[in-house]
Amino acid sequence: MTPSEFLEAVREDNETALSRLGSSKSLYAATGGELDARHVLEAAADAEHVAAETFQSWADDEPHDRAQRVFADAARDERDHYEAVAAELDDYDPDETPSAMQASLRDREDTVERAGALLGRVLATEKSKEQLTAFFTGQADPQTASLFRELKADLDDQRDAALGLLETVCETDADWQTARDAADAAVQAAYDEYTEQLESMGVNPKPVC
Repeated sequence: MTPSEFLEAVREDNETALSRLGSSKSLYAATGGELDARHVLEAAADAEHVAAETFQSWADDEPHDRAQRVFADAARDERDHYEAVAAELDDYDPDETPSAMQASLRDREDTVERAGALLGRVLATEKSKEQLTAFFTGQADPQTASLFRELKADLDDQRDAALGLLETVCETDADWQTARDAADAAVQAAYDEYTEQLESMGVNPKPVC
């Protein structure tokens, strides 16, 4: 399997989940229905903070040199993202509780699984960045919308780094399948939490046609 084939396969596996994570309901779920700028920024800051902690923990115990660099770079990106979002808030202390997706990622100890899970996390997070950009565009706040557009651009680099790492560490078809399962699990964890959050608020997570 090539990296591009892997990317397409994961997207196809998770087409419905990624589509719904990219809906306007995703911010409603993430903020507990508090769709104002403050709560949206807090949710975004929390997500960046826990992601940085996850990737740094991977980097700290990763024996594979290239993987260690990829994970350390991802941790640095997420710390920068957190600081950029937190700068929009006053004296904010992030919530240390990991999301379901981050909890899933933190259970990964194998390099191949981590590389796949990183790719899955990028695909899910791209969707939230799109919604954050759209939210602040709708709030007539082009500066903050531009911030989240820039943060999404960093995810392009993370996606490419994850795919390059997968090409290095996946030596057999079984390795590619292991990575694919980990990527799918990351997306599914995000989607399951999204579904549960909406249902707890009495909201149907499925689109109304």
